[in-house]
Formats: sequence, structure tokens, C-alpha cells
Amino acid sequence: MFSKPKSAESVPQPTAIDMPPPTPAASPSLESRPAPGPMPAPPKPKPAASVLSSDLTITGNVRTSGDIQIEGIVEGDVRAQTLIVGETATVKGEVVAEEVVVHGRVVGRLRGLRVRLSSSARCEGDIIHKTIAIESGAHFEGSVQRQEDPLAKNKEQAGPRVAPAPAMTAAE
Repeated sequence: MFSKPKSAESVPQPTAIDMPPPTPAASPSLESRPAPGPMPAPPKPKPAASVLSSDLTITGNVRTSGDIQIEGIVEGDVRAQTLIVGETATVKGEVVAEEVVVHGRVVGRLRGLRVRLSSSARCEGDIIHKTIAIESGAHFEGSVQRQEDPLAKNKEQAGPRVAPAPAMTAAE
């Protein structure tokens, strides 16, 4: 069951004869080395998502270029890179983010490249998306519209831009 460990003397060690000769690619010449110069700065690490806790109520718009997780109540528009609406959260206003994951309640328009409504989601409002996933059990009232770029302001919402007609005077 147990064996006696082998001593270092009984294990064969490689010798110079057993080793293959070094290849020219293993030792690059001076011409193939990159020129010395300033090294590019390493990319900054992505900051952690901001979390709005369940005991927090915000009245007003929330805007960030990063990620945000809402567990409390926001009465206003929310714009972020990635937005997670937690199970205890309620957002009353427009939501705009590249990625939106809803576990809680959203009352208002939702625009995102990737939208996911989990089984506990409650959404009342239109969803404009590039891709969408709606889990079984999610509650949704509104319309769903696919667009290539849902983050761009929709030109149809503002109506067509028409130049005003020239003013007419009684002399004409």
C-alpha cells in the first residue's frame, strides 16, 4: 500500500547530451527586439458598480458612465453603462443603458442594447432594444420594439423636422 520514496540519487537527471540544442528563435537577435521607448500605460481597471441600497429613495435623475445596481427607489430617469434593477427596487422614469437587467419594478420607457427581464420583473412601459430576453413569470405591460441602435434618440418620437413656411403678408 505504501511505497518507499525514491531518493534523488535513483532518479535519472538530464545531461547536456540528452538536451536538444537551442534554436535560433529562442535567442532573438537585436534587430527583432522591439525598440526601447515609453511603455503603454496599462488599462485602468473597471470600477465596481455603484449600489443604491434598499433604504435609499432618490427623487431626480441618476446618470453615470459606469455600472449601477439599484435596490431602493428612484423617481427620475436613469442612464448608465450597465443597470441592474434589484428585486426590492422601483424605478419610475426612463431607463437607458447598454445592458439592463430587471429583477424589480420599472415604470417608464426602457431602452437598451441588451435587455433581460427576470422572472421577478414587473415592467410597465415600452421597451426599445437590440436583443431582449424575458423569463417565464415576468410581468410586462407595454410594447416591445427592436432597433439597431436603441440608445440613439429616436427621430420618430420628436416628429419630422419641417422648415417653417415663410410668413405671408397682406401685400403679397
